[in-house]
Amino acid sequence: MPSNDKPASIRLIQITDCHLGEEPDSELLGLNTDESLDDVLHLLTATEQRIDMVVASGDIASGAHAAAYQRFPSTVRASIAAPLAWLPGNHDQRDMMRSAAGDHVLMDYCELPHWQIILLDSSVPGYEHGDLEEGEFLRLRQYLEACNKPALVFVHHQPLPVGSHWIDQYVIRKGQQLLDTLATYSQVKALVWGHVHQEFNGHFSHFQLLATPSTCIQFKPGSYDFALDDCMPGYRWFELGNDGEFTTGVERVAEKHYGIDFQSLGY
Repeated sequence: MPSNDKPASIRLIQITDCHLGEEPDSELLGLNTDESLDDVLHLLTATEQRIDMVVASGDIASGAHAAAYQRFPSTVRASIAAPLAWLPGNHDQRDMMRSAAGDHVLMDYCELPHWQIILLDSSVPGYEHGDLEEGEFLRLRQYLEACNKPALVFVHHQPLPVGSHWIDQYVIRKGQQLLDTLATYSQVKALVWGHVHQEFNGHFSHFQLLATPSTCIQFKPGSYDFALDDCMPGYRWFELGNDGEFTTGVERVAEKHYGIDFQSLGY
């Protein structure tokens, strides 16, 4: 007889900062960002035995190209059949993303068995830094007050400095307010972001703070000025247990020469 047992956990994947150009052969500092995204997706399908959801945490496009927002979901779904969610970063255009998402890509919230996933919009049109409008705080509180399931909260920008001065100029302006708000809800398990193109692990109050490598170029941790790292593109996995606990880790593409311009002073 077929088993009616539910899986003991949910396997959620975070990818971030893909920076796709208008065309599939577009490059960022010498790296073809479609190629590096494909490499990460190939790694995912080879490594992960099960994928229940994918969250893309911003900077889907390098310049808010409609073609990139059309191409990204089809590229991901060619490799992964799981539900897909995305949120805007500073290089994105939220209305264009929402139009491209339709009913097929989640942008706000997802309730899963035993867990809830909250997506916040920290993008500020025309600016690099992040911030949260009062409406985002209201939406966040409404979700957390309506549901006591364990929560992962995703946003694009870092809420506090990660130790790289040049990109820490662009933190969420109301980052401390976000952290303090989340600290009042015991079901919050982690705040997770992209933007910094590097791995970060920390804690605030009772929940974890996590940043994830980009699927394209990597920024050198601890650098005062702009600097690229030679680490490979990657993704973050979450194993979300039915007991409200989770484990997480980062996987990276094997060593490969992408022709990146490591002497660049910015992008």
